[in-house]
Amino acid sequence: MTTVTLQPTREDMRIAYLAAFAIMIHIFEAAIPSPFPGIKLGLANVITIATLLIFGWRMAAWVSLLRVLVGSLMIGTFLSPTFAMSLSGAVASVLMLGICWKLLGHHIGAVGYSILAAFAHMAGQFMTAYYLFIPHQGLLKLLPVFMTLALVFGLLSGIIASAMIKRVP
Repeated sequence: MTTVTLQPTREDMRIAYLAAFAIMIHIFEAAIPSPFPGIKLGLANVITIATLLIFGWRMAAWVSLLRVLVGSLMIGTFLSPTFAMSLSGAVASVLMLGICWKLLGHHIGAVGYSILAAFAHMAGQFMTAYYLFIPHQGLLKLLPVFMTLALVFGLLSGIIASAMIKRVP
């Protein structure tokens, strides 16, 4: 029997560190009561946006998806409706970031990317909620409220990410 030894690269270590930081924030946020059912501040996305602007889309995608997967395992929501909502939002957000990163690069900055990601995240969650859990037209009446909250929280996360990036040498 041969033993295979995997050597993590510097990029692997960076992804693990950033994902761990995002997971820690994700778990902390899960413990904070929300004034709106199903709404979180999305502060873990600060790490994803900062990662995008410093290291690129591929690494940001890893950080975002690992945060959702490992975070759900740690807080006990893996394969639950909460996990489905979180994963669909993260996938939509990562896809939006990928498209915009390819087209715009560094031209829109942390706040712009954060708002786009928040809108995509909310749209992904709404589609999942509508098609899998609550296929009722009444749900769509909540969309403007949730998109407004996505704008506010995306703006907040973008401002934090921008300030964080300025401190990175």
